[in-house]
Amino acid sequence: MPIDAAKAIAAEPRISDIAWDRKDIQLYHLGIGAGAATEERPGAATDPDELRYTLESRLHVLPSFATVAGAGMAVVGGLSAPGIDVDLAAVLHGAQKITLHRPIPLQGTARQTATIPAVHDKGKAAVIVLRSETADADGPLWTSDTQIFVRGEGGWGGERGPSNRLDLPERAPDRTVTRLIRADQALLYRLSGDWNPLHADPEFAKLAGFDKPILHGLCSYGVTLKAVVDTLLGGDVARVRSYATRFAGVVFPGETLRIRMWQTAQDRIQVVVTAADREDAPVLADTVVEHNQDTP
Repeated sequence: MPIDAAKAIAAEPRISDIAWDRKDIQLYHLGIGAGAATEERPGAATDPDELRYTLESRLHVLPSFATVAGAGMAVVGGLSAPGIDVDLAAVLHGAQKITLHRPIPLQGTARQTATIPAVHDKGKAAVIVLRSETADADGPLWTSDTQIFVRGEGGWGGERGPSNRLDLPERAPDRTVTRLIRADQALLYRLSGDWNPLHADPEFAKLAGFDKPILHGLCSYGVTLKAVVDTLLGGDVARVRSYATRFAGVVFPGETLRIRMWQTAQDRIQVVVTAADREDAPVLADTVVEHNQDTP
């Protein structure tokens, strides 16, 4: 069996040094649609609020940048860890959570310590749980928890793992926005470090069971957090404490995301994302943004 759960969990932590600068941040922001026109910002390319994502003299960092800082080496390393040998065509992103310990600086170097705390047996699939802790000279920056879904790798009798599902509020969303995913969005987003050909190569996509390349789940993840920050958090990226989601379905470049948001507590926003062009097929589910009331 390609996955040896016990060996993967017992393996020594993988340590890597990463670095980023303003250009990496700007490229990531462009990859999730910064500067593109929306209903709220028809002139987004020169909108003062939007320039905080694209212009180096005004730049701030959307917390989901943590998923690509250092080209996402924690996930890449996890898929090549001891006990893990999987077919890339069978791999899908299952869930993602980022916990921020302080705002991400505009440039920096840091050390990532990555482990595999669990491998769950879902019967016809396995879920590899990856955790990485990132810190710089001033202390912890963020913790990333990733779940990788590997089709065809379950059935060894292991623990199924938790199944946390959130009920939707029984009222209309506080805000609903749409975001167009450009036809070339995946080609731009992959320049931030996710080179999986599933998102660019039609022939590889067919091998994976899709008619055409699909958008990176983490691109939808970033698009969604930006929408929440811009509409319910006053554009203040520093207010985000944590951001978690479950990837419930695929997005094809050229489609439109419908993003529904509920403020369910003073410091908690629940979000559901669907593909508006496919009768609101699910995209992101069990999605929560926890935030501070004001800038820390």
